[in-house]
Amino acid sequence: PFETLGVVDVGDVYVRPGELEISIGRIADAVEQVSAAGKVPIILGGDHTITWPDALGVARVHGFGEIALIHFDAHADTGFTQNGSLYGHGTPMRRLIDSGAVPGHRFVQIGLRGYWPEPEVMQWMREQKMRSFLMNEIVERGLQDVVDEAVSYSLEGGAKGVFISVDIDVVDPGLAPGTGTPEPGGLGSRELLDTVRRLSRDLNVLGADIVEVSPPYDGPGEQTSYLANRVVLEVLNGM
Repeated sequence: PFETLGVVDVGDVYVRPGELEISIGRIADAVEQVSAAGKVPIILGGDHTITWPDALGVARVHGFGEIALIHFDAHADTGFTQNGSLYGHGTPMRRLIDSGAVPGHRFVQIGLRGYWPEPEVMQWMREQKMRSFLMNEIVERGLQDVVDEAVSYSLEGGAKGVFISVDIDVVDPGLAPGTGTPEPGGLGSRELLDTVRRLSRDLNVLGADIVEVSPPYDGPGEQTSYLANRVVLEVLNGM
């Protein structure tokens, strides 16, 4: 994929510790610049806060409301605030919807589980027409069937393409322990890799990110970091 696609590492975006708003702006500007050059930005996190500026930068180029977002995560990340702030890894999807960059009816979430968010947030998600597949539904229906519906839902209404966001905690922490918010009962590594490859093959990928990898929490074999690396490779191979 590196030879066929001409992959280039453009380096890091300089972010100012503690200055979230400034850092978010810098990330969005950098992603916009790459996207405007006709390239497909693939961004490595960082926590899930960065998906807000990542998808925002892509939407600035391809049009607000014109892209779909397929979101792999144990958590919905649709909180109104986190620790009293609008900015945080629990709020990026709400920020994207509120900004108009990605409308709720073009959001597909896969792998949600656990005991958050609270009912009022879930109600807001339903009002926005977000499509969220909880792990129990994936188990009952089968992942293949869920992905079929996810592809169909994301393409409804003539979306120009998709942004794929992978939070590594969508995978069961027994297979990917290196993350800050582990949630038991997730996808298997093989399931995630096969799915992102299929999506990248079948859909017009306009951007992607992989987030929430925390090497200090990883096992001695660095299996979470290796998995995240392979997710990127499967996206590229699918394309």
